[in-house]
Amino acid sequence: MAITVPANQNEQKSNPSERERLEKRIAQLCRFLGRSPWVFHINSGSCNGCDIEIIAALTPRYDAERFGVKLVGSPRHTDILLVTGPVTNQSLERVKLVYEQTPEPKIVIAVGACPTGGSVFYESPFTNAPLDRVIPVDVYVPGCPPRPEAILHGVVLALEKLARMIKGEVPEEVNE
Repeated sequence: MAITVPANQNEQKSNPSERERLEKRIAQLCRFLGRSPWVFHINSGSCNGCDIEIIAALTPRYDAERFGVKLVGSPRHTDILLVTGPVTNQSLERVKLVYEQTPEPKIVIAVGACPTGGSVFYESPFTNAPLDRVIPVDVYVPGCPPRPEAILHGVVLALEKLARMIKGEVPEEVNE
């Protein structure tokens, strides 16, 4: 069963309290799992709008790396795959190969309108969108491009699903 980030998540202005809540939840889930989630990013033909927002989620303003959400260079070391783009015919086999190389348990997050539903490339003869036609998707983050807060919210949903896969349970959100 795939999870979708609420659409209004992308329309919000940068709300410090929402960002802080997401950051606390990521930290809590990482402590619960006992390890840091490692992320591998796949650009499957995107315009780079979503890619820039992924990098923004890792840079100092949002700084997901301080909780251990680390961008890694090999799919063999990753827990979460972030996929952007409409999956062009050129990238189709690479996306499948990267998915196969990722060890279990793995979570796939479709970031942006292109892998989520195809966007303007829907039913194009040169693309294979949406992404769930190619590989199973666990979390959808809609938007063109999605805001960093929406991407962090998608990571929280992915970590909750990863916790269920590994430990069979998810800790309740602590409101401090």
